[in-house]
Amino acid sequence: MNARLARTAEGWWAVTPAGLVPLGLAAGTTGRLLADRIALAAAIKVAEATAVTAPQDAIPAESLHLLSPVTSPARVIAQMVNYRSHALDSGFDPDAVPPAFFRKASHSITGPTGDIIRPDGMSFLDYEVELGLVIGADLPVGTTVTEDDLARYVAALVVADDISARQVQLTKTQFYEAKSYPTFTPVGPWLTLADGAGLARLSSLRLTLAVNGQLRQDSTAADMIVRPAQALTLLSGFQPMAPGDLLLTGTPGGTALKAPGTITGKLAGLLPPATRWKLFFRREAGNPRYLRDGDVITATIASPDGQLDLGGQRNTVVGKTS
Repeated sequence: MNARLARTAEGWWAVTPAGLVPLGLAAGTTGRLLADRIALAAAIKVAEATAVTAPQDAIPAESLHLLSPVTSPARVIAQMVNYRSHALDSGFDPDAVPPAFFRKASHSITGPTGDIIRPDGMSFLDYEVELGLVIGADLPVGTTVTEDDLARYVAALVVADDISARQVQLTKTQFYEAKSYPTFTPVGPWLTLADGAGLARLSSLRLTLAVNGQLRQDSTAADMIVRPAQALTLLSGFQPMAPGDLLLTGTPGGTALKAPGTITGKLAGLLPPATRWKLFFRREAGNPRYLRDGDVITATIASPDGQLDLGGQRNTVVGKTS
């Protein structure tokens, strides 16, 4: 089942060809929505039938304010340097990058059309389109996940953008702070429920991100280094997951930040850290790819045939006003 679900302040909706139809479920969180898949499937079936018999009752998606379909609080965990193209951009050997994870605060989640608020003094904001896996069943510590039983633990897929304050990330070596400011994780527009057949097609999904219409990232999930089943197995070695939690599976190459050339990097390594970072950010100040106020970021994830379409985001960068 590849049904798509949207969330607004009024509740949950089924996304149908006729428009959005309310599900009529009282689940206040994504976790509660996904915990009873039998009740969810029944509600979707009724909503889809309504869209056929009474299409006039469906509401156009563009007329509603869509919220993130992943609710807060939740565990938001991300894979670090998990695409070969991103590893090369970052100066790493893709065949030698160890699997690694980091946390993001769930209060960083915002909707698919919400503003991305640039904190005061943050001049080096970066973008990272990511395929998000929404957990649908408890994943205790010590669980082994295989490709065959991936659908037991992953209930849905989402489009996400991992906004990053690079000067915080680099100078403090602090991923959590750099990626956890409010609005730094746009999610949506909807949950795409995925069964085993859908999850088997993950490699075909194409991730794209553009800034002001200029394509910056364009790759398929086949470029992943550590695939979802292995990632969840590694993660469960130390971290449990629960329904409604979110795993971001890495980003392709094309971000604003790139590793300096070999010679430049070696020379910079001879300098004191304060001097090195001062010179680095002086150089980066001339990089036009970093996000600026007024920039519009669009991101999509879909299979080439359109059968597995996670939708698209459109977010605008704005300066903090208070």
